[in-house]
Amino acid sequence: MLSSRHLIFMEVARLLSFTKASQTLFISQSAISKHIKSLEYFYKTGLFERHGNHISLTKTGQALYDKLLEASQLQESLHQEIQQLNETFRPPTKLAIGASTTISLYVLPSVLSAYLRQYPNLQINVLNRNSNNIQNALLAHEIDVGIVEGLTQVNTLTYTPFMTDDVLAVCSGKSPLRGRALVVADLPTIPVALRENGSGTLAVIDDELDKRGIPVASLPVLIRLGGTEALKNFVLADTCLAFLPKRAILKELAAGELVEVPIQDLTLQRTFYFIQRKGTESNQLVNTFIQFTKRHYSNRE
Repeated sequence: MLSSRHLIFMEVARLLSFTKASQTLFISQSAISKHIKSLEYFYKTGLFERHGNHISLTKTGQALYDKLLEASQLQESLHQEIQQLNETFRPPTKLAIGASTTISLYVLPSVLSAYLRQYPNLQINVLNRNSNNIQNALLAHEIDVGIVEGLTQVNTLTYTPFMTDDVLAVCSGKSPLRGRALVVADLPTIPVALRENGSGTLAVIDDELDKRGIPVASLPVLIRLGGTEALKNFVLADTCLAFLPKRAILKELAAGELVEVPIQDLTLQRTFYFIQRKGTESNQLVNTFIQFTKRHYSNRE
């Protein structure tokens, strides 16, 4: 097993912050510093360089971190193999999941509740970011598996289709846009609120409009907002147009607080994918979660 000192080092190295590692590990900064100094004494060299309020890994620290990541994956594989041979072996297990906003808010809660009832020894951490940031977090080994909208695919990751979701053009119930039927050529004349760069929803809109000769840059963008909820709340308070995932606005549509604004010949649909680092596709813990999530989701549809 990896020692507690090495696990603490890995968290500091991952976050490049003693303060953040203290918060995620629930250990005082002084205790973390003692463990790091103990490792530096053992390896007879520094593992971090201090730059005022910031730290970075030394060459030795980076080498140690890279090897510990490999060792962590081997340990997880060993635990899974032993568990197959001996069902009574139940080591405390952690699963780090990253998901884009729609999945984190509207799909995962029910999945994770059911999953934890079946696997009570599992500790789950969920990172909620836009799709681009989730992809980067997976590449940086900050999470074990991600669920993202379709992006430009990276050749060091594998992509497994999960589900599709419609993106609707909507306005508030008090907007003068209510009741109008638009064509794509109208869009450069209509104020719009959009998601931030890196959002999978924005990528779908950008791609479809670009095919029709209307780049997103040509739209009169009032504001860009990080997160579906922030965008939804802005549109509820404003009279502009916005593009929002249907799954995120079902209640508001039913109540008439938001109204779909049909745009002729424009259908926006996005596909969500499970993403894994190549070489980790045999990770039983991740694969069990993926299969459970697919099954749970299909049963609810």
